[in-house]
Amino acid sequence: MIALKPDIARGFGSACETYEGVSRLQRFMGNTMLQKVQSGAQSVLPTCILDLGCGTGWFSRQLGEAFPDAEITGMDLSPGMIAHARRSSGPEFCWRVADAESIPLPDQSVDLIFSNLMLQWCQDPRVVFQECQRVLKPGGRLMISSLLDGTLAELRQAWSEVDPGVEHVNQFLSESDFRSRLDDILPGACLEVRTLQLPYESPQDLASELKNLGAGYKSEQRRKSVTGPGRWRKMCRRYPIQPDGRVLASYEAAWVYWETASL
Repeated sequence: MIALKPDIARGFGSACETYEGVSRLQRFMGNTMLQKVQSGAQSVLPTCILDLGCGTGWFSRQLGEAFPDAEITGMDLSPGMIAHARRSSGPEFCWRVADAESIPLPDQSVDLIFSNLMLQWCQDPRVVFQECQRVLKPGGRLMISSLLDGTLAELRQAWSEVDPGVEHVNQFLSESDFRSRLDDILPGACLEVRTLQLPYESPQDLASELKNLGAGYKSEQRRKSVTGPGRWRKMCRRYPIQPDGRVLASYEAAWVYWETASL
């Protein structure tokens, strides 16, 4: 179950100062989309770009460098993230606190929507897909990345062995459920799925990265009390260790590419 929106906004806002320093996965997935949009913009350059779920504005700024003549708007649910993005950027960007399920832009007003690792925090991606469809111009492009079930599988398994019946890891849609929701709203969209693995020195380093991203466990059903050190140590012992002493965390990465019909 996804947490309440104010909790999500507050969690990411509290991480605005540390986010960019630990966003390895976010950079990789966003750069994958950025390379595609740059390679696909040879003939028609976007003049109006929306970075949906922009966070600190890192990719808004990258899009600004790639398309210096475009009007770029960064939107995020977190006021803290938007405040950080505004402080870190020039006056040429427009920043708005807004919900991806209710984008405050007119119909057919955007050439390109770029959204990196925001969608998994929404209750139902179909609502976001509908909003994106609404605001895109004819011939407009949509690029969204998200995470699917299987993400942090090692951490989930380790916790299940020491604290059975209690969730400690965010839940994500399965690939089949995600694809079904995508096809409901954006038939013909391209979905690319890939398993990524990142190394960490220890499970503690993984937990620290998630905290510094603002991406810790967010369900309303989470245990309200602090996890005891004994239970934490048991989980760490259950986490699979690599021959070099480090640990790996798996991420089920998904990219969606879609284009509206041209006039």
